[in-house]
Amino acid sequence: MSNPQPNSIEMQSYRVWDRPTRLFHWINLILVLALLIVGGMMMFRSDLGITELSGKIGLKTLHVIIGYGFAINLLIRLVWGFMGNKYARFSHMFPNTNSKSELQSYKAELAAGKNPQYLGHNPKGKFAVLAIMLLLVTIMITGLIRAGTDIYYPPLGSTVQSYLAAADVEPSSLKPYDATGVDTDKANAIKPMKGLAGEVHVYAVYLLMLLIVLHVFAVIYTEVKRQPGIISAMFSGKKLIQGQPKDE
Repeated sequence: MSNPQPNSIEMQSYRVWDRPTRLFHWINLILVLALLIVGGMMMFRSDLGITELSGKIGLKTLHVIIGYGFAINLLIRLVWGFMGNKYARFSHMFPNTNSKSELQSYKAELAAGKNPQYLGHNPKGKFAVLAIMLLLVTIMITGLIRAGTDIYYPPLGSTVQSYLAAADVEPSSLKPYDATGVDTDKANAIKPMKGLAGEVHVYAVYLLMLLIVLHVFAVIYTEVKRQPGIISAMFSGKKLIQGQPKDE
């Protein structure tokens, strides 16, 4: 007996993405875009006619404030990765000890003309999700370091001020990008750390931008060619699956 054709198999609806996961996804998207815009303005402020120190500090402050929203949203998601439903948990989202064999099996099925369906991320997607999450955490940590060392914002700002303040200088009196009251030797001592954090931050953002483009392309391709409804699922939380899902 021949196997039934894919279009003859009834579509079934499964609730997959819980509300906190969906909220994180869209809030993160909005905040990342906002950070990219403000970050771009910071990098090209001279071309935009922003030459005053107050303008530089203003842009940096706006970037940091948006960054706090980004960090809070990410931290909540990290916690939810251990508390959410099956498909929100990192144990299901990230690669594991079986991922190599799962990936080989997935590629073999595609090569054979089959169309494996997944409720969560497919084996390739799990590696992409891990990479994106690692980049987001890296960007958050390095961003907080620069927020503390550049404009003395929490959580590191007061500690940095206390370290940098010269003898008999009140740490809270130190101003961003102002050497008044700063111990020069200590300022020079933290420059390498500041520079490294800044470089890692910028290049992590560049890599994230590349992964975002690849992610969008992959989602659209999968939506059109392999598994319709994965985009709408991030709004509704429900996926329509044709046949038996591989990861039910």
